[in-house]
Amino acid sequence: MTQGYIHSFESFGSVDGPGVRYVIFFQGCPMRCLYCHNPDTWKLNVGEQYDVDTIVKKALRYKPYWGTTGGVTASGGEALYQIDFLIEMFKKFKQNGVNTCLDTSAGTFKDTPEYLAKFDELLKYTDLVLLDIKHCDSAEHKKLTGIGNENVIKCAHYLDEKKISMWVRHVLVPGITDSETELNGVRAIIDSLSNVQKVEVLPYHNLGMHKYEELGIEYKLKETPMPSKEQIQIACKILGANQD
Repeated sequence: MTQGYIHSFESFGSVDGPGVRYVIFFQGCPMRCLYCHNPDTWKLNVGEQYDVDTIVKKALRYKPYWGTTGGVTASGGEALYQIDFLIEMFKKFKQNGVNTCLDTSAGTFKDTPEYLAKFDELLKYTDLVLLDIKHCDSAEHKKLTGIGNENVIKCAHYLDEKKISMWVRHVLVPGITDSETELNGVRAIIDSLSNVQKVEVLPYHNLGMHKYEELGIEYKLKETPMPSKEQIQIACKILGANQD
C-alpha cells in the first residue's frame, strides 16, 4: 500500500476551506517563501509515514462535527508534491462521502501529458481548490518564493477549464505584495478566471520566526511589520475579498 510523508494533522481547522475541516499537512515543498510559518515542512521524504487507510480512519472519527459544509483539506508543505498518494487518499475519502479540499501553491504543476493525466485523476475526487497566488510578477514571485509563477498561473487556468471550484488566497506582506500595482495584477489574474468563488486576503505575520532559529535558517523578514487595518482594507477592496 502507498505511504505518504505527513507533517501533522489538525482536527478542527476553521481557516482551510468551508466549515469545520480535518486538515492533513503534507511534508515537502518546492517553494521557500520568505514568510513561510512552517519551514519544517520543506524537506521531502522525511518525517512520519502513513498509509491512506490509517489517515482516513483518523479523520472519520471527526465526521460528526463537519456538518453539511465541512470535510477534509490536504495542505502542507505542498500536497501536490506527493500527488500519487494524494489521489489515493482523496479517492478513499470520496468513497466515504467526504468533501475534499486541496490547499496548494501549485509550484509542482506541469502542463505535460504525463502530469495532466495524474492531475485529472486527482480532480475527479477534489471538490474545491484553495490556490495561493503569491505575486503577480514572475520575477518578484521568484524573489519571494524561489521559483517563478508561470506554473501557478497555468494551474489556475487549467482548473478554470476543468470547472473546478476555487478560492484564491493572497498573503499581504508590507513592502512586497501590498502595492496597488501588485494587487491590481493579482486582481487581473482573478478576473481572467470564471471559477473563483471567493478571494481571501491573508495578513502577514511572523509567528513562525522561532522555527527558523531552531532550524538554523535565516529569517529575512525580521524587520517587516504586520499590515495595518487600512492596508488590509485596501487589499480586500482591490481584490474583491470579504472582510471578516
